[in-house]
Amino acid sequence: MLRRLIKASAVVVGVGLLAGCAVAPLKMGAAAIVGSQRISIATLDTEVSNLTQTAKLYPGIVSLTPAQATQATLTWLIRYQVQEELAKQAGITISTAQAQAALASAYAGAKANAESQGLTNVSLNLILAASGIPPNTAGEFGRFEAIQTQFVKNANGGTLPTSTSTALSDKFNQAQCEAAKDLDIQVSPQFGRLDYTQYAVVAAPSVVSRAAGPAPTASESGQAPAC
Repeated sequence: MLRRLIKASAVVVGVGLLAGCAVAPLKMGAAAIVGSQRISIATLDTEVSNLTQTAKLYPGIVSLTPAQATQATLTWLIRYQVQEELAKQAGITISTAQAQAALASAYAGAKANAESQGLTNVSLNLILAASGIPPNTAGEFGRFEAIQTQFVKNANGGTLPTSTSTALSDKFNQAQCEAAKDLDIQVSPQFGRLDYTQYAVVAAPSVVSRAAGPAPTASESGQAPAC
């Protein structure tokens, strides 16, 4: 019902994020602050390494520059926390079984889509890496999906809708926006800024480039929650 966050291409799959620029860090050693939680640069580097090492297993299918991998990883680390805040505010609890089922469902849909485009041997790791998701955070992604599913189910009177509903999408988007707003998310300009229209880390204006390549054009959209 809501947009799928995993998409695959038969040629090159990437997250399409722009390269970041570097200035003084937000706080010493912090890549971002989400509510009371600190995403350390060390944690970010570990997860980026997991993503890039997995991506290397699929040459010609998954294409990520170092800057793209960094921003994609930080994007998902932030999204996970926003979704957990949404669950807290909505009174949603998710079991391990629900998270595993949601992950399996997302994988099945993405795999079928990839195979329809000619890809073969489509593993979960391939789908995750192609979506800019560090594969070792698969459990967190499963919770992310399960929370969204449960929210929609609750908002629809206890059953999942059988067709697309703009009203339900709007309710989820509003709840997600309020959760993000309450978390007062801060991203170190070293890695970019958060675009609230898609909850993604994008390029921020700066004068020093962190990664090689042409300087990206910084977007002015989504600089604050729209709720």
